[in-house]
This record gives sequence, structure tokens and C-alpha cells, in this order.
Amino acid sequence: MRIGARLPHAPHALEMKEPTISGISPASWAYAQEFIAEDEVLDAARSRATEVGVSPIGSGGGAALRFLAAVIDARSVVEVGTGTGVSSLWLLRGMRPDGVLTSVDLEAEHQRLARQTLTEAGIDSRRFRLISGAAMEVLPRLTDGHYDLVFLDGDKSEYADYLAEASRLLRPGGVVAIDNALWHDKVADASQRDSDTVAIREMSRSLRDDEQWLPLLLPVGDGLLVAKKIG
Repeated sequence: MRIGARLPHAPHALEMKEPTISGISPASWAYAQEFIAEDEVLDAARSRATEVGVSPIGSGGGAALRFLAAVIDARSVVEVGTGTGVSSLWLLRGMRPDGVLTSVDLEAEHQRLARQTLTEAGIDSRRFRLISGAAMEVLPRLTDGHYDLVFLDGDKSEYADYLAEASRLLRPGGVVAIDNALWHDKVADASQRDSDTVAIREMSRSLRDDEQWLPLLLPVGDGLLVAKKIG
């Protein structure tokens, strides 16, 4: 093009284009979720979960839990929703060698299977205590400010109550991690108004807007909402 020729019509340099939404491909998402491979013990725990109708955290979420526990050098952790021990094992593998996991589940059978998982993994029985009972009956009996990390994966309708307990249980600088924060793509869809979706959405907003928390929503698995307790 010769110098001085007129350019084809184009938007003014200062005009902003409409923002576009882009994301990774399903293949890349799957690659990221499975980047940290699970071993035979976790595979067996997942098989048992399928048999009893439990939906454990995915491998990507499990790896995130292990990472969080390791980063904060967690010694004392509380878990709501033991399942068959998938998340329990991920947490214990990230915790200090002398760390103790307290895990609560309403179903005694689930905890029996979780104990089997942890035993198969070679975890010393002194490193975990499995408490069978309703979370909102057990959590109030645990010690204030004693825990480094609290992981929530129980009854979605009680998430706000769990979060209140987590705030009490965590030491300053402790971390709460909440599974299913995207709840099968429903939370981001304002038209979805079922009770579980609304409960998760409202709890998430409450945590986000509370100055005592430093939050982050990770698009891992079904969504992992994490937050550091400030002060």
C-alpha cells in the first residue's frame, strides 16, 4: 500500500470491543483435572463410593486439598462429609506427618469404608478420628480456634451453618475449603432456584462479602471455594 493511501474503515483506536468469553477446551479441562494421577487406593475408594451412592471430590479437587494442607503445614483438620475416604486421604497426604484429621459423617457405613481406605493407604489410625453423627451436632463440640483447615462437603442446605462453625473452629490464618461451589453449573445460572442451589449461592456471596475472609473460587471439579480467615 502506497504511503498516504486511506485505510479501510476501522473502529476508532480508543473504541473498546465487546468483551468475549473464552475458556479452555474440554480436553484441556480433563487434562488439568487428571494432571495429578490417583493411585490404586483412591481408585478403590471411588469404586466403593459408587456402590454406596456417594459422590466424592474429583481428582483435581483432591489434589487442591492436598496442596492447601501442605502449603499451610496443617496439623489439625476438620472434614464434613467423610464419604468413603477419598477427600480424607488427599487431605492426610498433604498434612504434617503428625497431623490429625477429624472427619464427620452421618452414615456409619460410609465411615467404615473410609477407615478401610485409610488403612489400605497405610495411614496410622492415630492420625484420624471418624465421628458418626450429624455435622451440626458434632461441630459445636469441637474446640474453638484449634484447626488449620476445615473442608465442607456435606448437606448443601446447611452450608451457611457449616461456614459459621468453620469461622469459630479455625485459627487466624486458617483456611476453609468448600466443595460443590458451582453445583452442577446451577449456581451461576440465576434462573436456578432449587433450595440447594440457593443455599450454596447465598453462602458463597456471604463469604465473599465478609471482610474476615480472603476468598477465591476455583473452577476445579464442581467448584472449590476457598478462603483464608483474616485476624
